Amino acid sequence: MTEYTIGVDISKSHLDVFRLEDDEAQRFDNSAAGFRSLKKWLGTAAAARIVFEPTGPYHKAFETALGETFPLVKVNPLQARRFAEAYGTRAKTDAVDAQMLARMGAAFNLEPQAPCSKETLVLRDLHVARAGLIKDRTRLRNRAQTQDIPLLKRQTKARLTQVERQIAELDAEIAALIQAHGATARNRDILCSMPGIGAVTAAAMLTLLPEIGTLQRKQVASLTGLAPITRQSGQWQGKSFIGGGRKPLRDALYMPALVAMRFNPDLKAKYDALRTVGKPAKVAIVVVMRKLIEMANALVKADRMWAPKTA
Repeated sequence: MTEYTIGVDISKSHLDVFRLEDDEAQRFDNSAAGFRSLKKWLGTAAAARIVFEPTGPYHKAFETALGETFPLVKVNPLQARRFAEAYGTRAKTDAVDAQMLARMGAAFNLEPQAPCSKETLVLRDLHVARAGLIKDRTRLRNRAQTQDIPLLKRQTKARLTQVERQIAELDAEIAALIQAHGATARNRDILCSMPGIGAVTAAAMLTLLPEIGTLQRKQVASLTGLAPITRQSGQWQGKSFIGGGRKPLRDALYMPALVAMRFNPDLKAKYDALRTVGKPAKVAIVVVMRKLIEMANALVKADRMWAPKTA
C-alpha cells in the first residue's frame, strides 16, 4: 500500500495541503471544523509523514489536533526555504510552500516526530509564559535601581511583586503537572539527583526535550545545539562552533553547568582538565553543558539516580 507524503502550509486563517504522490491539493480552515475536515481527507490514505513549518501561535492548534494520531514532521523554515531555492522554485505562495514541504519530506525521507502529548504541550506553554515573566522581572529590577521618583518606585515595586507572585504560581502549576504523571515525575527525580540540576532546570529539560531517555549520545548533543560543527575545506581549517538545535534548552543548561563544574566531581575533573591544556573557559563550559545533557539522557534511559563514581 502506498504511503503518502503530505505538505501543510499553516497560516492564520487556513491550511494549504498538498499530497505528493497524486498531486492533490486542498485548502482547509485553520479551525476545529477545518481540522475535522482535514482528518476526514487524510483518512482516505495512509500518511507516511505530514510536513509543516512552525508558525508561532498558528500551528499550535494544528499540532494539538493531529499530533497524537498522525505522523507529523516539523521542519526549520529556513531549511525549507533553502530547499525550495535549491529545487529551483523562486515563487512563494501558500500553495507552493505546501508542495515544497511535501517534496522536502520525500527527498530527505524525514522521520515523524514522537507523538506530542497534551501534557507536553501544556508544559511548553507554561514554560514560555514563565520565561517571559523572568525577562519582565529582570527589566523591572534594573529599572528599580535607576529610578528616583517616589511614584515610579512604588509602581515598579508593585509590578515586581505581582510578577514574582505569578512566577511562583507557574512554578507550582508546572510542579503539580509533572507530579501528576508517574513517568514524568520519576524522570524529574532522576534529573534532580544530579549536582547542578534543580527542580526548575529539570522541569525545563523535560518540557524542552520530551525525548530525553530515548536518544543516542550524539543525538541529544545535536538536538541541544551543543555538538561542535567543524569548518574545514582543503588545507584551510577553521574554528569549530556550536549552533542550531533548541536554543531555549541550551540557555537553560548554562547556569546548571556553572554549578556542576564546581560540585559534580566528574564534570569538575573534565573542566579542570580542559583548562589545564589551555582551552578557553567558554569552550570548557560548553563541554560541561554537553556532558551534563548527555549524562542526564543516559540516566533517564537507564532509569537510575546519579551516583558519584567509585574508585
